[in-house]
Amino acid sequence: MRPVSRLLGSRLATLLLIAVVIVVIPFLVPSTFHLRVAALVWISALAAVGLNLLMGNAGQVSLGHAGFFGIGAYAVALGPPQLGIPPLASVLFGAIGAGVIAYVVGRPLLRLRGHYLAIGTLGFGVLVALVLTSESAITGGPDGMAVQRLTVFGHRISGAQTWYWVTGAALLVGAAVALNLDASPTGRALRALHDSEVAAMVAGIDVARFKLRVFVISAVYAAVAGSLLALMNAFITPDAAGFLHSIELVTMVVVGGLGSVTGAIAGAALLVTLPQTLTFLQEYEQAMLGLLIMLFMIFLRRGIVPSLVSLARGRGA
Repeated sequence: MRPVSRLLGSRLATLLLIAVVIVVIPFLVPSTFHLRVAALVWISALAAVGLNLLMGNAGQVSLGHAGFFGIGAYAVALGPPQLGIPPLASVLFGAIGAGVIAYVVGRPLLRLRGHYLAIGTLGFGVLVALVLTSESAITGGPDGMAVQRLTVFGHRISGAQTWYWVTGAALLVGAAVALNLDASPTGRALRALHDSEVAAMVAGIDVARFKLRVFVISAVYAAVAGSLLALMNAFITPDAAGFLHSIELVTMVVVGGLGSVTGAIAGAALLVTLPQTLTFLQEYEQAMLGLLIMLFMIFLRRGIVPSLVSLARGRGA
């Protein structure tokens, strides 16, 4: 009984911490520009939390997750003009579409392991980006396309402050789902196959089913995040599904801390805000960003949040 109450308390404490950070930030930043940057952090963090379920919990590497991000983004871009689906319903359409595609693609891909799986998912991401770029008659090609503004009950959702709260609420819901999944029997099965797929199989866990399940869930997270970005910017380009964006998402998860929801959020905050902070370096900005990431990984090997927690407990990074 005590472990259950401790686990429940830990989940509630994590959600409360995230909620407090979301509520406090608007009182600390000086302008709406900073709120827009924070909204971009929440969107990236939502995708990173989903990818963390796949990589941190299940131990499966995906280098093409931006493909699902792009599917969600273009669902809200194409839904209203092409299919007559309202923008809000297009978010659901994109999430379901990404989930179905992840199920179809994941069945053969997840039979692969290690770097073979990484290259397989990379191929999927490149394929999605190529389709979005080449089908210019539908997607606008490399120049991208406009996205219809989101309207809820006759009210148009626009402005940095409004989108800050919308994206913050989406992240809080996503974090709650991830934390509850981690504490469920599914989460325990995923951690078991992360440690050893053979041992998990011997213990009676259907490894293929659980890997496919978490792959689909993480794809839905990415698609919803992509939809939010497209709706907030009212514009989208194929770069959202590009290889570099996939690498950025993986970096967020690894730098923040594999297996940690707060780590994924911290990694997203770092990768989104650092380029904004380092603009004064001009042509040396990218070099400094790479150097800082290297230093984080050298001195905080388990990721920012797990390493800091270990240091606080006196165990070392």
